[in-house]
This record gives sequence, structure tokens and C-alpha cells, in this order.
Amino acid sequence: MKIAIVTDSNCGITVDKAKELGIEIQPTPVLVNGEQYFEEEGFTQEQFYEALKDDKTTVATSQPNPYDVAERWRRLLKTYDEILYMPLSSGLSETALTIKKMAETDPEFIGKVYALDNHRVSITQKQTVFDALKMIGEGKTTKEIYDYLMETGKYSSIYIALGTLKFLKKSGRLTPAAALVGTMLSIKPVLQNHGGVFDQYKKVRKMSDAKKVMIEALEHDLNGEFKELRAQGRMTIGVAHTQNFEEAKIFAEELKARFPDCELNYIDPLSLSVSCHIGPGALACGCAVKY
Repeated sequence: MKIAIVTDSNCGITVDKAKELGIEIQPTPVLVNGEQYFEEEGFTQEQFYEALKDDKTTVATSQPNPYDVAERWRRLLKTYDEILYMPLSSGLSETALTIKKMAETDPEFIGKVYALDNHRVSITQKQTVFDALKMIGEGKTTKEIYDYLMETGKYSSIYIALGTLKFLKKSGRLTPAAALVGTMLSIKPVLQNHGGVFDQYKKVRKMSDAKKVMIEALEHDLNGEFKELRAQGRMTIGVAHTQNFEEAKIFAEELKARFPDCELNYIDPLSLSVSCHIGPGALACGCAVKY
């Protein structure tokens, strides 16, 4: 049984790394003044942030075209028996539900394509990919992998501290008045995601305070909901950022010191489709179960 893995660019795996792993990346479009671009396809992170910081430029996200996704599946099914498709959480984009419906209702793909929605994004979504690869290596079927990942998707959490409120306002996710007040008070919101949308967790004034809040939040999760999995050595942690790699490396060391029993796997830039709403200077951390 030959199983193909397709994920999307929100997981943080680069195109080169995907080739090395033998998987494929479905790119998520970014719209700059209405023109469509794809990360790593002639459009760099530097170009993206340059556009994002320009107040005269409109930057937005879009869903992958279902036709393009279906064409990729058709191509892969010529050489693979089945496909495991692993997109961004449906809590952050309708893409997962749209594609899942296509896989489950189109006669061409029924029983051949398993479209996952295990409510992951970024570093936790990336862990899902490596779990799937390990299970394929053990000879698990696509259905067995799909069932496991759907069941364990809930065993993850993410916390993110924003460097500025400007881009939440620009993307329409925050009212101008709230953004103005928050900016004047130097508020740096910490958001949380437990498999759905990003919700406000706490408000702080400094990034150093935000890091403390996020570490304490992870500790609460690892000693609470995930306590048993942590005791089994199955919880991993990771760090993500937006144009903040040096601070992310420092944050990773702080996390390793606080949670020496949890494997720290990733220090990744957030995808452009997520960065579009939060802007540069953000730091994030998360934990996820590993297979």
C-alpha cells in the first residue's frame, strides 16, 4: 500500500524539506492588492512583510482552489494507492471542511482520499505530519492513521503573543477603536488556540511578561489535561514566530529549561496566511502529543 501525504503551507514545512520527506505541500494563497501569491513560489517572507507593513497595500488570505487540490489528488493517485490530506484546522479556515466534503462525496475520491480535520495549525500541524510518516513506516493503513490523528488532534494547545495590534485592525479582526486604545496602552495580547479559533487569553504590557504568561499556560496544560501523556514521554513542545527568530531561539531555551522532559522539536516562522493577521514581532509556543 503506497500512501501519499499532502499537507498545506500552514504547517511550516518548507518545499525543500517536503521533497526530502517525500510529501507534498498544497500552497495557501496570499492576496496583495488583489493579486495572488504563494509562499516559496517567487514570493518570499521578506517580500510579504514589506507589503504587510505598507499602509497603502492591502494584504489578505484566500483558500486553496478546490480544483487545484483535486488535480493534485488525481496526479498522485496515478502512482499512489491512497492519499492522506492534512490541512489547516477548520476552526481557522473553511478549507478543511470544503476539502473533506469533496473527499467523502466525490466518487472519484471516496475510499482513496482521507481528508483530515484534526484542528491543528503551525507547529502542532507539523507534528501531525511527522506522526503520519512514522505510522506509514510501521505499515499502518491510511484509515488507521486517519483515525489516530482525528482522535489525538485534541491533545494540543498553542499560545501566541502579538508584537502589535495594528495588523489585527488592518485585517478587520479588531475594531479601530480597540486597536487605538490597545496601542496607546502598549497592550500585547496573548491569544490561545485549543483546536478552534484564536481567543484572547490575557493582556500584558511587555513581551517578557507575555513569555511568562505563555510558559505558565503551557505548564498548566502539561500538568493538567496532558499530565498522563507527559508522564508517558509523549508530549512535545515547539516555538513559532513572525520575523522574530532571535527572540524565538531565546524563548526555546527558556522552554527547554522549564520542561526538560518534553522534546522541543521546532522553531518555525508562522505561515504567511497566519502572519497576515498578526504582523511581525510575534512569539508563540505550543505543545502536542506525539505518536
